[in-house]
Order: sequence, then structure tokens, then C-alpha cells
Amino acid sequence: MKAIVYHEYGPPDVLKCEEVEKPVPKDNEVLIKVRAASVNPLDWRVMKGEPKVVRIAAKLLGLKTGRPGVDVAGEVEAVGRKVTQFKPGDRVFGGGRGAFAEYATSTEKNIVMKPESVTFEQAASVYVAGLTALQGLRDKGRIQPGTKALINGAAGGVGTFAVQLAKTFGAKVTGVCSTRNLEMVKSIGADTVIDYTKKDFTKLAMHYDVILECVGNKSLSECRRVLNPKGRTLMVGAPHDPTLVSMIGPFIKALLTSPFMSRKAIPVLGKPSQKDLNFLGELIAMGRLTPVIDRVYDLNETADALQYLEQGHARGKVIVAVR
Repeated sequence: MKAIVYHEYGPPDVLKCEEVEKPVPKDNEVLIKVRAASVNPLDWRVMKGEPKVVRIAAKLLGLKTGRPGVDVAGEVEAVGRKVTQFKPGDRVFGGGRGAFAEYATSTEKNIVMKPESVTFEQAASVYVAGLTALQGLRDKGRIQPGTKALINGAAGGVGTFAVQLAKTFGAKVTGVCSTRNLEMVKSIGADTVIDYTKKDFTKLAMHYDVILECVGNKSLSECRRVLNPKGRTLMVGAPHDPTLVSMIGPFIKALLTSPFMSRKAIPVLGKPSQKDLNFLGELIAMGRLTPVIDRVYDLNETADALQYLEQGHARGKVIVAVR
């Protein structure tokens, strides 16, 4: 089968489309014939392997180094002997390993059935970004009707899900994005938009109950400045070219200081959840949540897809289609 692989850490041009052995699912796994996958910052950060702590984190998270791609949608080709929820022919989406390929494996608990009306491209966009936005806002942010929420990076993968989900939960939403994305962020539900090229939201008079920080370009102290008492900063994004200190430092600071402050800073890392994947799939099927898809690339153009995402200007999700 064809798969995207890399044999050394580096920029997107280390990626190659090669013939590799078709994977065999383990007892608790399914083999998926991939129809679409999506690109995440996690993919190019692990591929670059810098700072080196990223390589350690990838191993701890069980990511398949050398075979990028986590978000996947496709058809079940085969199942392991202990799999009970799926059978060959089922259309599924969720998280897999080595998703930029004609076939990928996933554990049974990381995927769910795809609603009929949801496209493979839409379904492939959900796993990392959708779960991060949902679990961050609902579980860590405790968002509810009337919550004043700000999404920094509202035009990105997590951000476009977060704006819509926050509105679904009844929040009043402010989106921070660039000039060219103002209308798009308004169109997906933001009540107010701030152009970061003209205004710094941390220096304005408005205060918020929840800040979802998807970019990593604001310090915890800057965010606290515009939080209401008992407000929460949800830390998702990392700087574009992080050092070890810039990646780890804010999380350590948050863990050490938040217990003693009314304004909390909370790291957010999406976790596998079939219940949450089903919820997101149902919202998309009902038209209450629309994945924002910027571009669709072919499998042999995966390097171009990662390069485009790495430039930092993608609107919503970037998809790799396996045709």
C-alpha cells in the first residue's frame, strides 16, 4: 500500500510517499481503508522533532514516529478478534495511527460510526481539534449559557470548532483572528471579532469568564488581566517555533500557581472519547456544527499540506484525501 513516511526528523520535504506493508490489526484494533485524514500542528511538530522534548512526548502519547497522521475517516476493512462494535464495511471516523496512507489501524475505542450525511472530509477533521475544543470548553472551562468566552486563534482548527461549540452551549463569544478571517469567524457564530493586527485583546476593557488560548502568543499574566474573578484561561496552543522553556514553562507555572489564584490557568489536552465523538458527529449531521475546511490535498501532496499548515494561515482544517 502507499503511505507517507519519513526516515529522519526535519521540514515537510522529509516526507515521502512509499510502498509499505499493509498493517494487520491487533486483537483490539480495526483496519481502516482511509478515505480522508486531516493535518494537525502535532503532525509537523513531531515530524520536525524540535525541541527534542517533542520526540519524548510523542513516544509517551503512543504516536507512530515516521508515520504521521492521527485524524482519520474511512471504511472498516478488517477487525481484530476481540473487536465487537465494528465489522467490515462500516464507515467510521476518529483517531488512528499513520493515517496518511491507504490503510491505517485504530483501537476500537478511538473510533465511532460516521453519520450518513457527514462527508468523509468533514469526519476526518474532528478527532484532535473537535475533542480539544469540546472538552476544553465544557469540562475545563465549565461553559454555560451566558458565559463570556474569548477564542484566541478563532480561525484555526481548534478555534473554528470552539466558536461554534461555545455558541451551542449558549455563550457570548468573542473571536480573535486576522483581518482576512473576520467575516468567516463572524459567519460561524462569533458575536464579536477582534483583529489582532490592530488591537491586543489583553489591553482592552472587556473581561471574560473563559479564554481559550489556541495560539500560545499571550502570557498567563496577560490573559489574567482580562479575566473576570474566577475566570479561566484554557491553554491549548504553543508558540510556532517553541523552545523547551516556552513549551513547558507556562504549563508548569499554571500547575504551580493556579491552586492559589481565583483566576485559573488550565492546560487542555483532548482525550479519546466515543461519547464525545458521537456527540460531535450528531451536531454536524444536524447542521449545528460545520467543520471549516480550508484545502483538500491528495495523498501524494501531504508534504504540501503540512507545509501550508505550518505557515500558520490555514482557515479551519486542512484535509488529505485518499482517492
